Amino acid sequence: MELLRDWFRRSFSDPQVVILGVFLVVFFAVVVGLGAWLAPMFASIVIAYLLEAMVVRLTRLGMPRMLAVVIVFILFLTLLVFLLFGLIPLVSRQLSQLVQQFPNYISQGQVLLKQLPQAYPELISVEQAEAIVAQLGQEAANLGQQILGWSLESVASIIGLVVYVILVPVLVFFFLKDKDMMIGWITDRMPKDRTLVNRVWVESEAQIANYVRGKVVEIIIVGAVTYVTFMILGLQYAALLATLVGFSVLVPYVGAAVVTIPIGLLAYFQFGWGWEFGQVMIAYAIIQALDGNLLVPLLFSEVVNLHPVAIILAILVFGGVWGFWGIFFAIPLATFVKAVINAWPRSEKPEAGAGTEEPSS
Repeated sequence: MELLRDWFRRSFSDPQVVILGVFLVVFFAVVVGLGAWLAPMFASIVIAYLLEAMVVRLTRLGMPRMLAVVIVFILFLTLLVFLLFGLIPLVSRQLSQLVQQFPNYISQGQVLLKQLPQAYPELISVEQAEAIVAQLGQEAANLGQQILGWSLESVASIIGLVVYVILVPVLVFFFLKDKDMMIGWITDRMPKDRTLVNRVWVESEAQIANYVRGKVVEIIIVGAVTYVTFMILGLQYAALLATLVGFSVLVPYVGAAVVTIPIGLLAYFQFGWGWEFGQVMIAYAIIQALDGNLLVPLLFSEVVNLHPVAIILAILVFGGVWGFWGIFFAIPLATFVKAVINAWPRSEKPEAGAGTEEPSS
C-alpha cells in the first residue's frame, strides 16, 4: 500500500501529469459514453484529417487555402458518389446473390463430407461425418434466421446511412475550412504549460498520420487490384471478395488468413479442383506477397515499432470497445498509449554507492 501511495505522490505531484491524465480520462469517457451519438462527427474528423494532407500540398504550390479546400472537397464528394451509387450497390447485389446460393453450397459441402470416410477412413468415421453434416444443417438454419433479422433491421440502417450521407460531408467541409480557428479555440482554453501533452503528441502524431493515410491508400490499392484480378479470372462475387480483401489489411497477421477461407471455398464451388482454382489461389497469394513486401514498405515511411503481440492485443481491446473504428485505429491508439508510457515520469534510480557515502566533516 505504501508503495502505491509513493508512486501516486511521485507521479501526480507534477501538474503536467495531472493535465495529461485529465485529458486522457475525458477523451476516453466521451468516446465510450457518447461514441454512438457522436459517430458522424468522429468519422468527419477522420476524413478531414486524411484530406488535410492534400489541402496542405495544394497550398504549398501557392494556391489559396479556401480554393484548395473546395477542390479537395469536390474530389471527396466525387468519391462519395462513386461509393454510394457504384461500389455499395454492386457489393450489396453480390452479397444477396451469395446468400441465395448458400443452400446449394451447403448441399455440396454435405456431399463432400459424406465422401470423406470412404476416401480417408483413418482420419474420419461415418458417424463423425454425419454429425458434422447435421451441425452444418443447423448452422444454415440459424444463418437464415439471422439474415431475416438483418432484413427487418434494414430500415433503421437506411435511416442511419442517410444521416451519415448528409451530416458527414457538411462536417468535413467545415473541419477543413475552419481548422485553424477550431484548433486555436481549443488551445486557448488549455493550460499554457502543457509540455508533457505536446511531447506525447509530437511523438505519436507523425506515426499516426502516416499509418492512417497509408492504410486508406493500401485498402484502395489492394481492393482494386484484387477486383481486377478476380474479374479477369472469372471468379464470381469479385467485388464482394475484393472488398473483404481490402479491409482485411486492417488486421495484420490475421486478416489475410481469414479472408483466404471464403476465397478458397467460393473458388472451389465454382471451379472445383483444377487449374482455374489454382489460378485464383496463386493470384491471391501473389497479391498478399506484393502487399506485404512492396506496398507496405512504400506507404509506411514511419515504422510503427510495436510488437506483434501488442498489435493483436490492441486490435482485440479497441475493436471490442469501438467496433470497426476500434479495429481501424487499433495500431494508432496503441502507438499513442506507447507515447504516453514513454513520456510518463519515472522514478530515477539512485546511483551505485549514493546511499553509503559518509557526510563530510
